[in-house]
Amino acid sequence: QVHLVESGGGLAQAGGSLRLSCAASGRTFSSYSMGWFRQVPGKEREFVAAINWSGSGTRHANSVKGRFSISRDNAKNTVTLQMNSLKPEDTAVYYCAASPAVLPNTGRAYDYWGQGTQVTVSS
Repeated sequence: QVHLVESGGGLAQAGGSLRLSCAASGRTFSSYSMGWFRQVPGKEREFVAAINWSGSGTRHANSVKGRFSISRDNAKNTVTLQMNSLKPEDTAVYYCAASPAVLPNTGRAYDYWGQGTQVTVSS
């Protein structure tokens, strides 16, 4: 079992930065790939980024590549999404998730989800 809690969302201006954190509980955190997804009301959930269990491998959606960066600290049971050069279209609820698979980019591959944190980017 992995329990996930996101934090760090809020309001930012276009071009600004935000840093999302996800705190995980459970002794098996380091065995999971971790991912970030986002969702806008009325739209499908969208993959943002994923990182493998050791942190040696990552993947990012094309829409955020070069602007967002995922990282993890297994000693602290945390995963972070650094978001730079924010755009209004980045506005969404952001979710942290854990998967036993390797760097999956589909939501159905993830077993555990956080409650989400709102990110709003103004133009």
